[in-house]
Amino acid sequence: MNAEVKTIQFQKNISSPFLMNCWYVAAMSTDVKGEDLFHRTLLNKPVLIYRKMDGTPIAMLDRCPHRFAPLHLGKRVGDDISCLYHALQFDCEGQCTHNPHGNGLIPKAAKVPTFPLMEKYGFIWIWMGDEAADPSKLPDYSMLTNGHSNSVGHTYMHVKANYQLLTDNVMDLSHIDHVHGEIISTRGQLSPLIPKIQENDRMVRAGWEWKQTPALLILNQFLPEPQAEARQFFDITWMPPSHIQLSVGATQTPDVPLNLENCVGQYDLHTTTPETEDSTHYFFATRRNHIEEDSEYNQMKIKAMHEAFETEDIPILEMVHTQMGTTDFLGLNPVLMSNDIAPVKVRKALMKLITQEQQP
Repeated sequence: MNAEVKTIQFQKNISSPFLMNCWYVAAMSTDVKGEDLFHRTLLNKPVLIYRKMDGTPIAMLDRCPHRFAPLHLGKRVGDDISCLYHALQFDCEGQCTHNPHGNGLIPKAAKVPTFPLMEKYGFIWIWMGDEAADPSKLPDYSMLTNGHSNSVGHTYMHVKANYQLLTDNVMDLSHIDHVHGEIISTRGQLSPLIPKIQENDRMVRAGWEWKQTPALLILNQFLPEPQAEARQFFDITWMPPSHIQLSVGATQTPDVPLNLENCVGQYDLHTTTPETEDSTHYFFATRRNHIEEDSEYNQMKIKAMHEAFETEDIPILEMVHTQMGTTDFLGLNPVLMSNDIAPVKVRKALMKLITQEQQP
């Protein structure tokens, strides 16, 4: 028992640049198919993900404890994984179940670390911390599953930049008039506005309300008078470690609250998972509340959003990461302006949580 306690204490004292006892997206549900052995690096660790014969997703360290060969190069034996190198076989709990060498004795140390998973909202979520996985720490994004299946879409991008730069980018939408094209431009209406902020220990929320003529071109065609003035809103909420729920909408009805119940709009989730300190898995999901059954429009919309990220946001963020030469953004003493209120609050909140987690 003493040895076990010491091991746990040692793990807790390992300094990590990431918040560990929380849920990150490991993959889109559609990434892990049939009997395939899916793999990627998450939080500096190689991870193997696959589905049991009943479809349940499983995650384990993608490294055999014998000679450290990648397990994803092996093969399935039912629900078990057989290592390519020396054919040691591991079950879904990571326990070695077969050793073809010598007398077949299975060493006590022949065990692969496994990670808890949850599959919700079109994603497979992973818990890589040393505390017991807590389902309540996964925010509620059930709005993504409300409505027709053709009204929701998911996409993934790999980014060669630190994950917090992507969080900054979504928490500060003043960039959209300067980075993006006409389709999501506010024509200069957003930049002068200071967002209204709400916050607590595990949440930062920023909101904007404005008028423009016509409305955002992603929405105006669904309003009664497409070329007329409309009231609009952005409502953006960050929750740890790196989940941002963004709602945007427009209405030409006077005096109604600006929310998705009263506006034509969409409910988006931007969530990032560090691959390393210098690279990120970027996941995006969106559900609209208009022409919900149109599958062709849905495919076009996801493709357009994906291309906007890849051709407009991401190249800038990758260059910013390179130019910084560090992941310590605040340590570079950046010039801060009113549009930095929300992203700076998020950075400070996240650093506080990481510091608290690493205390003995």
